[in-house]
Amino acid sequence: MLIFRGVSWLVTVKGLWIMIPALIVGTMKSLFILDKTAQKGVRRILEMADGRCLGAVYSIRTWLLVLVMMGTGMALRHSAIPREILGGLYVTIGWALFFSSRHAWRACRHFFPKKP
Repeated sequence: MLIFRGVSWLVTVKGLWIMIPALIVGTMKSLFILDKTAQKGVRRILEMADGRCLGAVYSIRTWLLVLVMMGTGMALRHSAIPREILGGLYVTIGWALFFSSRHAWRACRHFFPKKP
């Protein structure tokens, strides 16, 4: 959703060129920051074979951080910051999250192999 919203803002202000640096920075954020967290999350989920709630994968502190990040995103969306800056920021963050999700998809593929 972040990527689509960011791209829609960039199209509106004729700033699609901003996507190039946004994707580069998002890839770097994914590789150097988010990948470690994503891999830890995948390990925690795979270790939770006891039927606990999937939400228990993360601590209360982590869930609070997620809520703060969502609130910050909403505040930014309603701020006076120019749409080309917000669009670039949304594409950067959305791409980093999407790119790091490859760890979960890879684990899912190994956990649920295709049936012959």
